Amino acid sequence: MDGQIVLVTGAGSGIGQALANASAGKGAVVHLADVAADAVRKAAAELTDAGYAAAAHVCDVTDPDAVRALTGSVIDASGRLDVAFLNAGINGVPSMLQPGGAIDELPFEVWRRVLAVNLDGLFHCLQQCAGIMKEQHAGNIVVTASTAGLRAEPRVSYPYVASKSAVIGLVRQAALELARFGVRVNAIAPGPVVTNIGGNGPRPASSVAAWEDSIAMRRWGHPSDVTALALLLASDDSSWMTGGIHVVDGGASALSQITSTTLPAPD
Repeated sequence: MDGQIVLVTGAGSGIGQALANASAGKGAVVHLADVAADAVRKAAAELTDAGYAAAAHVCDVTDPDAVRALTGSVIDASGRLDVAFLNAGINGVPSMLQPGGAIDELPFEVWRRVLAVNLDGLFHCLQQCAGIMKEQHAGNIVVTASTAGLRAEPRVSYPYVASKSAVIGLVRQAALELARFGVRVNAIAPGPVVTNIGGNGPRPASSVAAWEDSIAMRRWGHPSDVTALALLLASDDSSWMTGGIHVVDGGASALSQITSTTLPAPD
């Protein structure tokens, strides 16, 4: 990735920060974007202090004007955009197995908050990056989806499952349009990864164990487990790959049976 210009959204922590660090380590000029100002500035400073080329941008992806300003800043600073890791996402909402997470209990404003980031935010970012890359007739877009978008998952909230399902459709649709411009669009669908997307602080031990039981390799993933696949999708080594949803989940999807014991007993 020597000299390539890379944008990473949601880069202040978790998978996004790991993607930024991995790209910088491969020689890219990395633009880190996140709504959390302190976190993204710290992440970028750690890279520049280590001698890498990086810049921080504070951006709320739910605001189309802010996203337009973000991509404009990247072009003003670097002249082009080679790779966009569109990773920003949130959850932090009770699952259907938790109090307040049932379909008849979930407040609409909570539903909309998650979709505003995970789906609308992706649309804004994809729209701006696609416009730039179409003019360049080159570029790679890699989106962070989720295995929760590929199947029902009672341990995950309604809006997260819905948003990631829609993200997968959006990636496939965009890949069809952008292929003739030399622009590739792929998604990574991680399984359970240790990040703060579900909220800060430790998870209950029972929840951690339940997730581990659903993974063939019997461990949570780490952001570093995702980066090698992401870098492959951003490189010329995957030049005939577009519109794909690439799973990295420790075998959780292969172990696909959700038994009735996972669900609450009938009333």
